[in-house]
Amino acid sequence: MSDTIENTAAPATRFVGSLSVRDAGTLIGLVAIVIIFGLLAPEFLSQRNLLNILQQSSINACLALGMTLVIISGGIDLSVGPTAAIAAVISATLLVAGIPVPLAILAGLGIGVLCGLVNGVLVAYAGLQPFIVTLGTLSTYRAIALIYTGGNPVLGVPQGFRTLFNGSIAGIPNSVVMVAVVALLAWVLLKKTPLGEYLLAVGGNEEAAYVAGVPIAMTKITAYVISGVLAALASMILIGRLGAAEPILGNLWELDAIAAAAIGGASLMGGKGSVIGTLLGAIILGAMRNGLTLMNVQAFYQLLATGLIILVAMMIDRVTRGRG
Repeated sequence: MSDTIENTAAPATRFVGSLSVRDAGTLIGLVAIVIIFGLLAPEFLSQRNLLNILQQSSINACLALGMTLVIISGGIDLSVGPTAAIAAVISATLLVAGIPVPLAILAGLGIGVLCGLVNGVLVAYAGLQPFIVTLGTLSTYRAIALIYTGGNPVLGVPQGFRTLFNGSIAGIPNSVVMVAVVALLAWVLLKKTPLGEYLLAVGGNEEAAYVAGVPIAMTKITAYVISGVLAALASMILIGRLGAAEPILGNLWELDAIAAAAIGGASLMGGKGSVIGTLLGAIILGAMRNGLTLMNVQAFYQLLATGLIILVAMMIDRVTRGRG
């Protein structure tokens, strides 16, 4: 629908080479942050710490990729954290009960599909605003996770699962590799499939998209289902790291996901967003928090910084849209 790149190139090559002007600006911002924290905290630039930043950013990047698709479609998903919590506690319960790892993973991803489907159907067919729908399911899904576990963590996740999500390949954390694959698939979906065109059309001008014959309802539902699945995957990365699942897992994850998407150029008005920009946005947040932690800055100041970043990103989007 927009930028077309020759189909003869490999998808990974096209993915790396598809930086827009906005993506390039986000990349420059990331480089600036790395330089600043490298000067203020020399250990920031160590290989171990840089890999740690990527690993820490992988969860938010996974969430934010799904959030980006929803935002592009003109929606918002505030329920990603509680969705992740339900998927986590159910997967962990099955794992502790001795269910094979692949089946437990499928069950968790299935929960993500179900939660996303509920959100999508309510948005598409009930005529409710996405903010209201997902604000309601945020509380509902969190309550389900708490009721299911009695408010207690699920302990004893087996080592095989932990190795899968918290191991490494040639020194690169498995979670980073997984999210890179997810990002490539999301880029292909957005740039090279009809669904990508539908998402942009619905978010850009829903009435015009309807007149053009775009399947509005199914497009919205698909976006929320993908967001739910990626929230479930993000939860598995975390429980693989911790070896346990808590019903309060994912608190404020929606804020981080929205921030990463906004930093990367997604517009909360819909019709605009970038996979590469979202990845860079997630890494910027991860690098910023890592650097502030190394400088012994308290966590609530980091939360303040996240909120300010969202506001600045929205102001930039408003200005650029006004000029357009």
